[in-house]
Amino acid sequence: MHKNEVVEMAMNSILNPDDIKKALDVFKAVDSFDHKRFFEMVGLKVKSADDVKKAFHILDADNSGFIEEEELKCVLKHFATDGRDLTDKETKAFLQAADKDGDGKIGAEEFAALVRE
Repeated sequence: MHKNEVVEMAMNSILNPDDIKKALDVFKAVDSFDHKRFFEMVGLKVKSADDVKKAFHILDADNSGFIEEEELKCVLKHFATDGRDLTDKETKAFLQAADKDGDGKIGAEEFAALVRE
């Protein structure tokens, strides 16, 4: 099994695969990504703190305890293997929205706060 398929299965254990597919379809166009709408559409916004933490750990591909810019770029691929990469513009906007302490990466608490926005 490919690493992305394992990650997708992990995300599917938290979220509804149909909701994920619908959200990815909405944001297929380049520079259309909106994290607030995305988290709402996939149902992450209403999940428990534990589920949000699980999602954070899935997105933290290198297990550093942070989601860095490179990991953010391929965030949609963590929801489904056919998800697209975010553009540099989308990645930077996403990072800027979440990175409240200005260290250039997203910690677990920053991620949880972003999801709840």
